[in-house]
Amino acid sequence: MQLKEYPKYPKYPRASTFADDDDGQGGGAALLERDDQAVKRPPRYAVYLLNDDYTPMEFVVAVLQRFFNKNSDEAVAIMLKVHTEGRGVCGVYTKEIADTRVEQVMDMAAHFMHPLQCVAEPLADDN
Repeated sequence: MQLKEYPKYPKYPRASTFADDDDGQGGGAALLERDDQAVKRPPRYAVYLLNDDYTPMEFVVAVLQRFFNKNSDEAVAIMLKVHTEGRGVCGVYTKEIADTRVEQVMDMAAHFMHPLQCVAEPLADDN
């Protein structure tokens, strides 16, 4: 398991004090200055299931319900799309969550000895 890199801490507002207040004692109130920063959305990744000729359709439906919180109708629709088109989107997540879902699906498929493949790809239209 490799260590994750974490982003640097954001800049917090700096506190400055007034030199003097009305009584001339110099114990003035604190004033917070705000540094305006543009907050950018994290990149999103689509998680896909890939078709194969060996994994049972019922297993794919069970995976979709367990790891992607799909109800029965949604899971069957995605499973049929995977079966007919070769792949289907299970969900869109941040990178860490997408990687976790892929790993969970691959572990379950390996446990039950199915060749089901699951991949995460960055969204092309994500800004």
